[in-house]
Amino acid sequence: MYLSRTFKTPIHFQIQREMNYLKFDKDLMINLEYSLYRNVLRTNRKGAYQNTSISGCNTTKYQGLLVMPVPFLDSDNHVILSSVDETVVQHGAEFNLGIHKFGGDNYSPKGHKYIREFNCDSVPKTIYRVGGVILSKETMFSSKENRLMIRYTLLDAHSPTIIRFKPFLSFRNVAQLTKENDQVDRSYREVENGISTCMYFGYPEIFMQFNKKPEFMYHPDWYRDIEYLQDQQNGDTYKEDLYVPGSFEMSIEKGEEIIFSIGDILVETDKLSEEFNFEIHKRTPRSDFYNCLKNSSHQFYYHPNPDEEYLLAGYPWFKVRARDQFISLPGCTVSVGRVSDFEKIMDSSIPHLKDFMEERPLKNVIKQIDDPDVLLWVMWALQQYWKESKEAFLAKYKDFLFELIDYILSNKHLNLAVDRETGLISTYGRDVAVSWMNSTINGKPVNPRSGYLVEFNALWYNALRFAQEVANETADAERSVDLNEIADLVKRKFVITFLNDAGYLYDYVDGDYKDPNVRPNMIFAVSLDYSPLDRSQRKSVIDFVTKELFTDCGIRSLSPKSGNFRPRFIGSVQEKEFAYFNGMAFPWLFGAYIEAYLRVFHRSGLSLADRIMIEMEGEMQNDCIGSVSEMYDSNPPFIARGGFSFAMSVAELLRAQKLMDSFDL
Repeated sequence: MYLSRTFKTPIHFQIQREMNYLKFDKDLMINLEYSLYRNVLRTNRKGAYQNTSISGCNTTKYQGLLVMPVPFLDSDNHVILSSVDETVVQHGAEFNLGIHKFGGDNYSPKGHKYIREFNCDSVPKTIYRVGGVILSKETMFSSKENRLMIRYTLLDAHSPTIIRFKPFLSFRNVAQLTKENDQVDRSYREVENGISTCMYFGYPEIFMQFNKKPEFMYHPDWYRDIEYLQDQQNGDTYKEDLYVPGSFEMSIEKGEEIIFSIGDILVETDKLSEEFNFEIHKRTPRSDFYNCLKNSSHQFYYHPNPDEEYLLAGYPWFKVRARDQFISLPGCTVSVGRVSDFEKIMDSSIPHLKDFMEERPLKNVIKQIDDPDVLLWVMWALQQYWKESKEAFLAKYKDFLFELIDYILSNKHLNLAVDRETGLISTYGRDVAVSWMNSTINGKPVNPRSGYLVEFNALWYNALRFAQEVANETADAERSVDLNEIADLVKRKFVITFLNDAGYLYDYVDGDYKDPNVRPNMIFAVSLDYSPLDRSQRKSVIDFVTKELFTDCGIRSLSPKSGNFRPRFIGSVQEKEFAYFNGMAFPWLFGAYIEAYLRVFHRSGLSLADRIMIEMEGEMQNDCIGSVSEMYDSNPPFIARGGFSFAMSVAELLRAQKLMDSFDL
């Protein structure tokens, strides 16, 4: 699993492709202390996903082989199929390939000991060896339907072989746990090469089918007190009972493929093999760091219906969140050559933004759309599109950009106000979380940032200059003059308000209080296309961020010199909420950091940017393999925390790589 690298030039790295980029051998797989903490994620674009550890043992209640929305019940995801236990039978001897955790760190069965290899270059693939039997298991999540397919191929066998499948069903909200109960509907009906069942009213009927006819042995039972290791370690509820309606059994010949399908639609089983191969050919191999990030970025796409497209904030528990979506939008679309998807997502979002601005009822698809910095991030996202295609921008988004500027200037936002004397924007955040640093304890923000926030005003100045640039492009002289006057005022007052004698920027200024904590939010005053700082001031800010906030896995949310600094996300729920933005390191901030560094140091800054990318590449085989987590402990060993696949983290690394590549042209 060690990766060798070759450097094409001193400023641009690539990974030398090996036979398998994301490959885990027998020694790693049978070591549960390692394999239980690596998980694999596959999604469709309807909000459903498949997620489990690479060993096959679920370690958190959010994991499962089929997790999907059930709109009839609520807006959350629901675990339908928790896992499947496969048993290989030869000469009457049974070898169970499944694995579950029970009390006292007991694992039963111990199917992981039969694993010889796991790789995830294309689809998750596990190779088992049981005596003379070598069995391949490939998992495929449908790209269009709420449906999982698993293909089993008998690679070798020296005698007749039978394979048995036992599905473990949950039918529950991802945040809850199932207990044995009498409300379960134990009935089933036979369908083509399988059965259908539904545990509770309100859930869809679920179809379990194979590409050949199995024998179904009806034997409903509960498997009790299955435990989820990571939930247990986090102090969360961690025990549940899973329902098994029975088992499927069939013979399998050497070289034969058996495909299992489970989803909320009835399929034509004779087409499963063709469909599986078609889906494989659509996949981009995860053959290097860039392709891993690119694949991961696609997993955040969300199509609630054919006419709308959005970005999920991450997995496993996030929905569409306004700030996250617009920060992630350029990286997940423009940076990977999917400009048309930028347009689809922005076009889907603009009606929601206008509903908010015009105080019409909200459809609630995009959460937290009223956060005061959302419109600032919208304009930043539009600016990235402008740099890609000015002509298309002028045709599609020019008027909307000016609407956003006018809306903010008119002080119509309930929690974002332009000060007429300074031109700066202020927000009230003493009792409510208003920025991306939004952790709370007992309903109150842990970091009550209020008044003039440094990144708000950096984004505001940048937006004014961007709008002025667009006005100049369209020969709108009157608007250009007005915007220039406001921007000049903001620039002067920004420096007076935020720059301190030490050479860094106050995090926020609230009346007479100037927050002296060294935080990463000041980096945006350097990274954005238009900065209110001169070069020496920008370099000073970069130096502070580098010396006090830089880590291998992200930019710290607070300097270790602060008395509130917490480098690890551990302890009680309240202790974790406090640590969230008081020391944890965030990979998404690498995007702004690298951009700022390159703006100040130009090509000479590429060596540091390369180093960052090389360090982050190591995360491709940790936590959620092939993706990047929400945050990390900011001291070694930099353990991943929060959402295990996070859109802002992935997107900003992709955007940073595109910036780096532009220097290599």
